[in-house]
Amino acid sequence: MQKLISMDNSNDNVLEVYNKEVGLKFQLYNSLFTALPFHRVERTGVLLAIFLQHCEEGYEKGHSPEHIISSFIKQYTSYEEEQEKLGLLFRFIQYAERQVVLFDALEDASYRDTHDMNGIGTLKHLQSEVLQTGMQAQLAEKLKDFSVRLVLTAHPTQFYPSEVLGIIHDLSKALHHDNTAEVNSYLQQLGKTPFFKTEKPTPYDEAISLIWFLENVFYHSAGHILSKLKNQFPEEVSEHAGLIRLGFWPGGDRDGNPFVNTATTLKVADALRASIIRSYYTDVHQLRRRLTFKGVADVVAALEEKICDNLYQQGDAAELSRAGILQTLQQIRTILIEQHNSLFLNLVDNLMRKVELFGLYFASLDIRQDSSVHSELLEVIATTTSAIPENYSQLSDQEKIEVLLQIRTTVPAAHLKNDLYRDTLESMAAIRTIQQQNGEEGCHRYIISHSTSALDVMEAYGLLLLSGWRPEDLTVDIVPLFETVADLQEAGKVMQQLYENATYRQHLEQRNNIQTIMLGFSDGTKDGGYLMANWSIYKAKEQLSMVSKQYGVQVVFFDGRGGPTARGGGKTHQFYASMGSNIASKEIQLTIQGQTVSSNFGTPDAAQYNIEQLIHAGISNALFTARASTLSGNEEILLQQLSDVSFDAYSELKNNPNFLEYLNYASPLRYYAEANIGSRPSKRKPGKLNLNDLRAVPYVGSWSQLKQNLPGYYGVGKAFSKFEQDGRWHEIEQLYHSSLFFKTLMENCEMALTKCFFPLTAFLAQHPQYGPLWQEIYEEFELTKKYVLRLSKATELMANKPVNQLSIKMRQRIELPLLTVQQYALTKIREIEEQETDTTHKRTFEKLVMRCSFGIINAERNSA
Repeated sequence: MQKLISMDNSNDNVLEVYNKEVGLKFQLYNSLFTALPFHRVERTGVLLAIFLQHCEEGYEKGHSPEHIISSFIKQYTSYEEEQEKLGLLFRFIQYAERQVVLFDALEDASYRDTHDMNGIGTLKHLQSEVLQTGMQAQLAEKLKDFSVRLVLTAHPTQFYPSEVLGIIHDLSKALHHDNTAEVNSYLQQLGKTPFFKTEKPTPYDEAISLIWFLENVFYHSAGHILSKLKNQFPEEVSEHAGLIRLGFWPGGDRDGNPFVNTATTLKVADALRASIIRSYYTDVHQLRRRLTFKGVADVVAALEEKICDNLYQQGDAAELSRAGILQTLQQIRTILIEQHNSLFLNLVDNLMRKVELFGLYFASLDIRQDSSVHSELLEVIATTTSAIPENYSQLSDQEKIEVLLQIRTTVPAAHLKNDLYRDTLESMAAIRTIQQQNGEEGCHRYIISHSTSALDVMEAYGLLLLSGWRPEDLTVDIVPLFETVADLQEAGKVMQQLYENATYRQHLEQRNNIQTIMLGFSDGTKDGGYLMANWSIYKAKEQLSMVSKQYGVQVVFFDGRGGPTARGGGKTHQFYASMGSNIASKEIQLTIQGQTVSSNFGTPDAAQYNIEQLIHAGISNALFTARASTLSGNEEILLQQLSDVSFDAYSELKNNPNFLEYLNYASPLRYYAEANIGSRPSKRKPGKLNLNDLRAVPYVGSWSQLKQNLPGYYGVGKAFSKFEQDGRWHEIEQLYHSSLFFKTLMENCEMALTKCFFPLTAFLAQHPQYGPLWQEIYEEFELTKKYVLRLSKATELMANKPVNQLSIKMRQRIELPLLTVQQYALTKIREIEEQETDTTHKRTFEKLVMRCSFGIINAERNSA
């Protein structure tokens, strides 16, 4: 009881700090917006405050967005011309999206005050746990091969251009120091800085945007964490401990993106190398200012010159190597210890940790392509060359594998007329080029989307040989990605077939007997619903761990996680802490994207805290809690039964012929491709809209902008209701209290529910075609909410996380005007299309929809 009381007190204290540092300051600094360089801005600010209140009162009375806006304009303005009314709405958007930036910056500035940087889940906490239990030897063993790999992806779940990200970064610093003059200047800069792009970014543009985070955040926080851990456990952390690794997808991820090509891949690899060398140069330059002593100054100066020459390509790139930099730093270190009382030794040690982590590549560039492209390419090669039999497409899977194992020749990519097929071969050959320049770690993984069989993996293997690799020199890890529920259920059999293949097994032995397997949440939740997707991945990991162990292979799981809860995100460190002892935990690997990058890793403080949480989850689970987290047989049966009921409920909804059309009708789904936020199309293939080809980002994002968040909870309520009717509710309650895995699922589901707001679309309940569907979704929301609250024994959602709850509530108030304007604009577009009336203003309404999307999605960055 005492522990609970102190926890409550802690929550109260943090909430008080949050209210002061974020809530109060937001009100104070918000007043500065009247100085922003907008047309008629003072009146806009006053009207927006009134409009927000008008929205809240209107939704309470059950009014539609169209009624709310029409009545507001009539009551509070004298506007009669359509152009004047639309101008006001655009000014509301300008104002609100900059309020979101201010709020983001305030949360960033107060991060250290609202998070216990030495509390539960941090390295400091891990140190006390290890020392108290005498687990130093076990920690040393775990650290031999444990790492956390964060893979930055280009998935566009955030709409801030890089210029705005830079302003947020500077604004946060000014807010942290309460420098009102600087804050005012940055807000004015913000007022003149566009929030949207007139052209789509290229994959290279996306890479440069994310490299900003590598240089400004991860470089500093990752180096600091490793130095900190080395100081805490000097004997347990070896010099070669690759505790933190970074991965990178922009420029390498080709899955359905026709704009990525080999030239881009090589250009991004060069940019990553230049970025890390530039970072080293800055640190060495700082070292030179400190290490002015006899015997060491010349060594530092020579290193600085060598790095500088390499950076500006005045010297041979081969002259600079990770080993060479480390050797020089070790020489400097020895001189400092022996001759200069170890003065500034910590600066040298910190740089050494960074060089050990990042080499000359900074982040490993992954190559990804869809399995169907490989199959099509091999059929073309079969009919246009003699490299494989002409009847390849008519062979069985096993016969095709036998053919692929016999490949002894190469196919010049230039002979292929199709750009996509030519690029596929060229990208495989480019991996070797990148390895020669950046080191093997610079690019060593080939990921196969939509892997369904052993043949999918062996076709990638065969194409690697056809592109010029030799089996004995193949320094590439082939990573199957299992996504749908059916694929996840078959994954164990697929890998068993591969492990029994002598050639593939030999390849694995060359790769240290390590097999990386990617498991994707995005298409999982789209395919099977929330419970089934999460449970299918858990079971797949269990099965794959068992099969891999049986064949003497060390399996590493790579999770397609880090986004909104409905894509498999949520409290990520709790997810990893909940894995049982029957699931391999050699490493933690996950994708992070969009708003998750900026919300969880956007500042050095946030990055340090969240990386430490992941490290702690992986290590403490292995050392202390994995056995306790392991589900019992009865618990697994219960979770399977719940998932089956949930899956049936979601499948029934998904198979409703109006389902996807409803989403397209009511949400901004069709405008994702026009928003110019990412280089990838919103669908994998052109043609009629269908669920299989629709990407998870627009799918989940559209439900989010509807404030219905369906992928994060649908089917949960129906499953719980069925169990209660069968007299089995007590089993669910017991599972909630005994299983961290299930509790984490429910807490993430609770967050998805918290971010719903059905009054926004309540007017659709009367729609002759889509009304029943809206009602069905709303009833499931209410049903799930009822049961989740019963489980948590609370009266409101997220009551046990008051700071997160308050953050969401404050963000929802900022975005409510944007949501209302967006739905109003969508209604007007539908009227124009259905009545075939004058389309003069249609394009303007479409711009309103897209502009609102930017602010809405940015306002929800804490959804992960």
